[in-house]
Amino acid sequence: MKKFEFKVLKKNKFARLGLIETHRGKIETPAFMPVGTQATVKACTIDDIKKTGSQIILSNTYHLMIRPGVKRIENAGGLHKFMNCDLPILTDSGGFQVMSLSKLNKIDKEKGAIFNSHIDGKKFYLSPEESIKIQLGLNSDIVMVMDECPKKTNDYQTIDKSMNLSLYWADRSKKAFGHNPQKALFGIVQGGLFKDLREKSLKGLLKIGFDGYALGGLAVGETQDEMFTVLDNIKEHLPKDKPHYLMGVGTPNDILGAVKRGIDMFDCVLPTRSGRTGLAFTWQGRVNIKNNKYQNDNTPLDPECRNLNLNKYSKNYLNHLFNTNEILGSMMLTLHNINFYQELMKAIRENIQNDTFDTFHDKYIDKL
Repeated sequence: MKKFEFKVLKKNKFARLGLIETHRGKIETPAFMPVGTQATVKACTIDDIKKTGSQIILSNTYHLMIRPGVKRIENAGGLHKFMNCDLPILTDSGGFQVMSLSKLNKIDKEKGAIFNSHIDGKKFYLSPEESIKIQLGLNSDIVMVMDECPKKTNDYQTIDKSMNLSLYWADRSKKAFGHNPQKALFGIVQGGLFKDLREKSLKGLLKIGFDGYALGGLAVGETQDEMFTVLDNIKEHLPKDKPHYLMGVGTPNDILGAVKRGIDMFDCVLPTRSGRTGLAFTWQGRVNIKNNKYQNDNTPLDPECRNLNLNKYSKNYLNHLFNTNEILGSMMLTLHNINFYQELMKAIRENIQNDTFDTFHDKYIDKL
């Protein structure tokens, strides 16, 4: 069966057109991964996700460990069969939950993260080895190392300690992963907003050796300018023959700016979460469909939408669905947003191919 492979097909300065090949299919990069945290992309079926042009989705180790439990998924034949998804799946390691659920856990260098379940208080131990074991049990195609994702802070010593812990866990994750040529293991660069710590983290990960390199510890409260500065500081050091993944990001203009700085892969809950609450992303900008001004607006949500016949429903009708709490509104706007993100990624790839990415970036960076 086919090994995991990545190749850069074309570059436009730091922006890269690439292709990831897995035994489950190809992923054109730059790529956006819809988030299916609990073995579902909220408010969408997998068939609908595929119709948007999505080529890979993300799921989460921590949440699946809590519910329904890895054994139940293993008994169903793995995560793909469990959720009826034939796309490649990347699983986050649970490291982000070390930060986001910090009231429910403590960190031990050797034992890993010790969680009390946010559901019933049951205690769990998520070590690097256990995280990898769970991800392999889920039959993930792209596995992430266990890391600590610290909250934003300007305390250098705190970030330095956290970064070194993540490096230690990355080495243990690599050993636990073993030899799995059909799967990929990605390292995660930490270091907060500190240039030297980011470089030290990357050097340590390169020494260990991974199939891809992610940037973690962002989308945790920093400004967009701060995030772009981190990417500017690291972009020349990232390996040219491996995919670069910016975790948990972001808005459409975050993605445009990050592609310009060499990022190939993205994930974020924003399109689905926003869709469920009435915010639509369009080529004309963002639309709060709950606004009263749309009550008699019979024009389509996004005239430039080219997929799924989503424009057969007017702003007037969508406004009605949200203001009457009809679940169909959330479903339709969620699907629209994922579709918009995939249309954006396709346009980014086309403009890199055509050497027009800078013009495309400048046209939309302040609009989306």
